[in-house]
Amino acid sequence: MSAPQGTYQQSYRESIENPGGFWLDAAEGVEWSRKPTRALDDSERPTYRWFPDGTMNTCFNTLDRHVRDGRGDHIALIHDSAMTGEVRRYTYSQLLDEVARFAGVLTEQGVSAGDRVVVYMPMIPEAAIAMLACARIGAVHSVVFGGFAAKELAARIDDAQPVVLVTASGGLEPGRTVEYLPIVRSALDLASTPPHTVVVKARKEIPGSAADYGTDGGAWFDWDELAADAPSVGPVTVGATDPLYVLYTSGTTGKPKGVVRDNGGHAVALTWSMKNIYDIGPDDVWWTASDVGWVVGHSYIVYGPLFVGATTVMYEGKPVGTPDAGAFWRVIAQHRVAALFTAPTAIRAIRKVDPGAKELEKHDISTLRTLFAAGERLDPDTYEWASRTLSVPVVDHWWQTETGWAICANLRGLEPMPIKAGSPTVPVPGYRVEVVDPSGHPVAADTEGNIVIGLPMPPGTLTGLWRDESRFFASYLATFDGYYLTGDSGYLDEDGYLFVLGRSDDVINVAGHRLSTGSIEAVVASHPAVAECAVVGIHDEVKGQRPSGYVVLESGVSITPAVLREELVSMVREQIGAVATFRDVTVVDALPKTRSGKILRKTMRQIVDNEDYTVPSTIEDATVLNRLEERLRRL
Repeated sequence: MSAPQGTYQQSYRESIENPGGFWLDAAEGVEWSRKPTRALDDSERPTYRWFPDGTMNTCFNTLDRHVRDGRGDHIALIHDSAMTGEVRRYTYSQLLDEVARFAGVLTEQGVSAGDRVVVYMPMIPEAAIAMLACARIGAVHSVVFGGFAAKELAARIDDAQPVVLVTASGGLEPGRTVEYLPIVRSALDLASTPPHTVVVKARKEIPGSAADYGTDGGAWFDWDELAADAPSVGPVTVGATDPLYVLYTSGTTGKPKGVVRDNGGHAVALTWSMKNIYDIGPDDVWWTASDVGWVVGHSYIVYGPLFVGATTVMYEGKPVGTPDAGAFWRVIAQHRVAALFTAPTAIRAIRKVDPGAKELEKHDISTLRTLFAAGERLDPDTYEWASRTLSVPVVDHWWQTETGWAICANLRGLEPMPIKAGSPTVPVPGYRVEVVDPSGHPVAADTEGNIVIGLPMPPGTLTGLWRDESRFFASYLATFDGYYLTGDSGYLDEDGYLFVLGRSDDVINVAGHRLSTGSIEAVVASHPAVAECAVVGIHDEVKGQRPSGYVVLESGVSITPAVLREELVSMVREQIGAVATFRDVTVVDALPKTRSGKILRKTMRQIVDNEDYTVPSTIEDATVLNRLEERLRRL
């Protein structure tokens, strides 16, 4: 099974050998105020800029151009809230009107091109409207995941130094309501550089309003009141290299890193990706089951689908529990979704509750062409279950907050490729992906090493870290000369397919043998009783480290811990070898995760090794961590 030798190989080769020509051709998919005459500015290597002499407006490319071209009555956004039971649909004309008026709100509050606006919102249409309104006037939005604690919000406020903060009265989750305004108030008290204005979208389901919190003299305003009288504002022309947004990602030092995305390269890359990676075009219904607070939500809830005139679904709910494990199938059927993009953890959650997919029988999902997965490794067992259950291609792809779009993918629009379970397939055009040893030398096929990307990276990737050039260089460019360090380990097989095994610090050393916890997880996850699992390296006085497994069982499964342990130890021994010394298996009711679905392996390791740890700000449910700690402390 080898990678195709036709269109993909031609495109990839051109993107590496002639990146300027390749990306200038791709730039034809964007409407420019001044079309760029050159693609790449390499005058300040190792940092690069794309389309340096081009000017444009991102919001114009998502909305105005489609309305101008006669597609104003086509559906741009469907908001489906499983929490309220309501569905709202916006045509391109209606969404443009909302965005233009909120751009007027921001302008009247003193926001101008280059100013920052923090958006702290739940999954409601106003979150996308606020983002697009910022893009419309050249302001730089920084979206903070709704529900982040006050300390985390304050840290991002101090770094971005916004002039306005846009929020809502709160968010809805199964079994609880999260009131945002007390969090915002506390964050402003903690911040050294609070914004001068707060705009609040009141939700009827959640108490609290701007009037309740503006009584101390602060400038708190109601969204609807301001928007009712605001003028519609047109798009402001900005440079292609001007920043579109800052999105904060976790840093190893604890201080979040503000990833900077530009306007021009971002528009070119996402427009190209919608057609060539996802095979999505005008009027296709596209659903990214993520959150606007994450990079996936930025790229593929808000910007990507609107660039190409598709319909984007914004979902407020969970894969299970709103109301059942058929929630995703209901959304696909009701809105005739062509492609779903979600995290593997969502599929595992559905499978755990409904392993026989009985809920799927209640819904007609015949419109679904493809399921895309990213955010964490799609283990082969989950891939097999989803493929068998849905009878559509299940396509893993791999990328990062920093890249903003896929590094490796199976390009369904350019040239569909054979799928290998456990691999996100091949490098996307523009990404020169290599695997190197600790000295920076390329390793042989099927040999694990550090995954790096040759410079320059393609358009749409990070242009730096906000107000922190030295950290940008130290974090990503300093380790291997001429390469961006992904921080992931893996290998390229003989066909050029990449296998990502996990973060480089998830590689453990067992008696001098380097082993990937990701490869052990793949074996453990393939057991029919296991719904999901995590393997972490823990301290061993003799071997230095040893792998320890934590498993969540499928619903309705009956197996004793002793039998499960015996079978898993045997499987790991057979498929990886005795060198793994895998013998610790603990059954838990849930695994601690971030809100984007990543398992908190480092925190788990710290608990097992009795180390001090800090509860990550990104945790989905802190009670899971508390229960896990109680369970492990008893062992």
